[in-house]
Amino acid sequence: MNQNVKDYINEKVNELIGASSCSPEAKEAAENWLAAVGTDKEAEETKNLIEELEEDIMPVDTLIDFASSEGGAKVFGEEMAKNVAAHGREIKDAGAKYCDCPACMAVAAILEKKGEMLQ
Repeated sequence: MNQNVKDYINEKVNELIGASSCSPEAKEAAENWLAAVGTDKEAEETKNLIEELEEDIMPVDTLIDFASSEGGAKVFGEEMAKNVAAHGREIKDAGAKYCDCPACMAVAAILEKKGEMLQ
């Protein structure tokens, strides 16, 4: 991967790590990638990062369904779950494919560069 792409991914990976909505698995993969940059493990950790992020990014329909469920009410609280579901419907209507929390936004930005990352 060229240096411009690497710098961009580094920035987005740090945003991901700092996001309160980042899953522990994504955070671990991101930290492993950062530690591997410039080493013989970089290519392997790049593939691992991409694989984890593809599993973790939340499609907007999944967000809406979860926020509308009993599980969503337990996680967010009943009122906040309603707000999250409504927000999900709003961003879906505006064309969003994924959740727009800070973690998913960073993941989407990273995955947009997937092809360049694997070069």
